[in-house]
Amino acid sequence: MEIILTSIALSICAIFLGICAWRFLNWLWLKPKKLEKYLRQQGLNGNSYKLFFGDLKEGYMISKEAKSKPMNFSHDITHRVSPLLHKTFTKYGKIAFTWFGPRPVVLINDAEMVKDIFSKPYIFVKPENYHTIKQLIKGLATANKDIWSRHRKTINPAFHLEKLMIMVPIFYSCCYDMVSKWEKIVTENGSYELDLWPNLEILTSNALSKAAFGSNYEEGKKIFDLQMELSELVMKSFPLPGASLLPTKTNRRVKEIAKEVRSSIQGIINKRLNAMEGENAGISYDDLLGVLLESNSRQIKEGVNKNLGMSMEEVIEECEFFYFAGHESTSVLIMWALILLSKHLDWQERARQEVLQVLGGEKPNFDDLSRLKIVSFPSLNFGVKLSS
Repeated sequence: MEIILTSIALSICAIFLGICAWRFLNWLWLKPKKLEKYLRQQGLNGNSYKLFFGDLKEGYMISKEAKSKPMNFSHDITHRVSPLLHKTFTKYGKIAFTWFGPRPVVLINDAEMVKDIFSKPYIFVKPENYHTIKQLIKGLATANKDIWSRHRKTINPAFHLEKLMIMVPIFYSCCYDMVSKWEKIVTENGSYELDLWPNLEILTSNALSKAAFGSNYEEGKKIFDLQMELSELVMKSFPLPGASLLPTKTNRRVKEIAKEVRSSIQGIINKRLNAMEGENAGISYDDLLGVLLESNSRQIKEGVNKNLGMSMEEVIEECEFFYFAGHESTSVLIMWALILLSKHLDWQERARQEVLQVLGGEKPNFDDLSRLKIVSFPSLNFGVKLSS
């Protein structure tokens, strides 16, 4: 009897190990090669799959090499900041694929096609099982089909032109405070070497906190710092199946950060809800959070079923995404504009004269900004041809 039981136990173990080995082999080699075949059949090109690492090792090496060389201050910076993407697009064209470990990633360097993809969530479905992305980005950016439509309908009112116009004085106030501090430093020291990057991070986090959530800089900075730490931890981890579930120091910290960010945003939302329901009931809030909560409440009241509007958890996720997406990208853009202005002094002077002529030293409003032709995003070419 004992021999029979032992044989059964060994058989079960062998079957279990066989299933695990098959799944690992499928994840590591068979599935990637099958996907590579499908991609090539559809006319896409890219590097052949390399076992386990894909293009990660090559990407790390060429990135290290690119950053070891002196930087040329022009718009053609793709080969330095994203050398793997630059190499892939140069070699295979505007639509290609690369490998993030055993997972292929389709790269699209065509603005109209990207716009078309993002506007059709029922056709181009985002991966729902990609845990690495969902640790960083949630809400509308990762939603699909009916959820995407429901969230989009609720969020849209926050980005109507009249709502954006109201935010201009907030942006002006934050910028004015920062420049005033710089002027005071220069006045006291005569000349002073200032590290602009941390100043711009403070500027964008302060402006975003006030314009989007009506909160102060301290509340926003705490969330930004936590999200930056989270992104660094997540991007350093290798996407092994189930790796995020292991009780490692990194995974524990990731969970702690996610919980702390959620708690901070929940506190901001609860404070606003109490204000909207208390002595300030009936007052309309024009920041992103106020419009989002009012629009969500209206959607729920007008809906004939419970599938309209968003749950509190979904509202928190949208706020998390807005914090994550709106902070660093804006400070990087301002930093790059300042670098180019310092390099192209003729454009710097033309921009300064236009501001003085159009605004005349007065506080700008939305209509004033539309009258600026040189100081506008489409004009930030400074005579240099943009590169892909």
